[in-house]
Amino acid sequence: MISSLRQPFNRAWTPAAYRRFLALIEERSGVAAQFRHSETPCFLPSPLVDKMARYGREMVEQLLANERYQRDSRAAIPERYRAPNEDPVPLFVQTDFGLDPQLEPKLVEIQGFPSLYAYQPVMASCYRDAYGIDPALSALPSGLSIEEYHALLGRAILGGRDPAQVVLLEIDPDRQKTRCDFLVTERLFGVRTVDVRAVSKQGRRLYYERDGRLIPIERIYNRAIVDELERRSIALPFDFRDDLDVEWAGHPNWFFRLSKFSLPYLCHPAAPASLFLDRADSVPHPERYVLKPLYSFAGLGVVVGPTAEQIAAVPAALRSQYLLQERIDFIPVVETPAGPAKIEIRIMYLWLEELRPVNTIVRMGRGAQMGVDHNKGFEWVGASAGFLAS
Repeated sequence: MISSLRQPFNRAWTPAAYRRFLALIEERSGVAAQFRHSETPCFLPSPLVDKMARYGREMVEQLLANERYQRDSRAAIPERYRAPNEDPVPLFVQTDFGLDPQLEPKLVEIQGFPSLYAYQPVMASCYRDAYGIDPALSALPSGLSIEEYHALLGRAILGGRDPAQVVLLEIDPDRQKTRCDFLVTERLFGVRTVDVRAVSKQGRRLYYERDGRLIPIERIYNRAIVDELERRSIALPFDFRDDLDVEWAGHPNWFFRLSKFSLPYLCHPAAPASLFLDRADSVPHPERYVLKPLYSFAGLGVVVGPTAEQIAAVPAALRSQYLLQERIDFIPVVETPAGPAKIEIRIMYLWLEELRPVNTIVRMGRGAQMGVDHNKGFEWVGASAGFLAS
């Protein structure tokens, strides 16, 4: 996006430098890349990222001030996943934006669930060292140093607890594409990654095995996606509804409450019009919308520009679980040797004393969506990091 940085980078780029980048990823995260990483970082104007961060904060604050949304979003939590002792605000917040033809940010999704908080700075450091990125270009917003970032993230994950009694909870963690993030989290904060099925329950306490001993769990950094639990019919050793003697980082209810479900309640210049499918009497121009299941992950089930037949095919009993969102034509803004690429920028927040933007994730693509399945066979697409310039 910043021509004075983009053009020299493209001219200097070599396959050897990209191989060096991927080798650094494996060296610093402890595992080879499990998903596609773009050949390039993105050079982003700081004022644009600041605007996205402000828009995201405004939308979250708008939602939490809306009594109807508060009531409806609590009621939308499926009964079997309605956990007690909910935190009043989500600890982790992420807002995804694309850029319309006027280069204005438009919201794609919002979520109250963590992603690659530990790994993303590692990726940025690998880009920086493999390609000799100017050290004056920060990969963190708000003037954060990496030391300050790790301190904030450590507070969010550990909550002041002994790391031995904090677990990162996931489903088959060794098989997840995000294993890189788990390994970095373990190294930074001393927590262990635990398969959700390996937890045991005694009374109100949960335990896990560490070095041959059962250790009580005082805090859970929850990374287990409900969508995957449901799709795979995974039996849990505890019930989310149990009044457990445990803290959540962040609380699982916010996976449902701050999600695609939130989009129809937003009234903001950056929020495309959205409505629940069961409240759509008719859809005269379905190609102008995106059809989304409310709680799918990584773009599963999303249809860009659906046909009337695809909309009609959603069973009546499931229509309340689908959303129609106004389709925005996001434009390609990054010139690459393989052609111009679109970007989606995720603003990552932590809500400790305040809702604070702390990092970004960038995804590059040339397909209908940013997901891997929509960009197969392309180069200069995939996960990336943003370096900020004034």
